[in-house]
Amino acid sequence: MTHTPPPPDFPPPAPAQPPATKKNRTNAIIIGSAVAVIAAIIGTGIVVSNSRDDDNTASTTKTSDPVDETVTADEEPEPTPEDTEPKVMGLTDGVSYQDGVEVQLSDYKRGVSSDTAAPSGTPYVAFTVEINNKSQSIVDIGTGYVMCYYGDESRTSEQIFDSERGLEGVPSMRLQPGRTAKATVACEMPKNQQYLQVEMAPSMEAQAAIFAGNIK
Repeated sequence: MTHTPPPPDFPPPAPAQPPATKKNRTNAIIIGSAVAVIAAIIGTGIVVSNSRDDDNTASTTKTSDPVDETVTADEEPEPTPEDTEPKVMGLTDGVSYQDGVEVQLSDYKRGVSSDTAAPSGTPYVAFTVEINNKSQSIVDIGTGYVMCYYGDESRTSEQIFDSERGLEGVPSMRLQPGRTAKATVACEMPKNQQYLQVEMAPSMEAQAAIFAGNIK
């Protein structure tokens, strides 16, 4: 049987096309690879950023370490501050100040104030106060003070002024350099008490001196 060839103007058959599913799979693979690359790049950026933060944190921590202030055995200890409290003197001890002023208490005597005294009819102890100005400046002894305390309970003693007994207290005057002032001061003191403490400052600028002891 003889095969009859097709007519010359018959179109040739189209070339075979790959299955559609294979093309879609290839595109999916390419898209998936691109997403993976982008994810890898983004992920790398986060890691680097965190690494930089870690580096900065470590650097900051290193530079901000506190200075070791531990005292070594070779360092000398700080000097102990000197005691600035006034020393307690005996009732008849003298006190000399750095500027040259001297204070002395003496001649302790008991008595009772007169009816015209303030306060009147009160047992007291009287003593002589002597201030010697050996400094180069005028000392305003009127700005000084005398305070008395008596007994084991250190009760405050009221100062007594009695012109009949010559108890006038320290005068309010400006003591010239090289001059001395004397006065008789009396403080309340019951007859059954013996312990007396006297605090005295010759002027407002001077530290108070403390005198203490027993009175017969």
